[in-house]
Amino acid sequence: MILEALGSALLGLLLAWAATHRLSHRLPARPLVFSTGVAGALFGDFVTHSALEPGSVLLSLLGAAIVSAASLSLLLRPAGRLRRRSATA
Repeated sequence: MILEALGSALLGLLLAWAATHRLSHRLPARPLVFSTGVAGALFGDFVTHSALEPGSVLLSLLGAAIVSAASLSLLLRPAGRLRRRSATA
């Protein structure tokens, strides 16, 4: 179980690094991105491990990757400026 949690944390770090590498202009500060990636992966591993049998390590890592990617996507900001229209338009 400890190795599964460590693997999930490393997977979250890897996904956060990839997100900061590709989308650094659309993300907030790097420590927030890395901690969100790790926390999402650990939470995804916990949920998947609780829902399935304890012996399914690959499915737990898949759940960790999905939840980590979803939580990282919540940090994304819009790419361009938002156009604001007047109230009369």
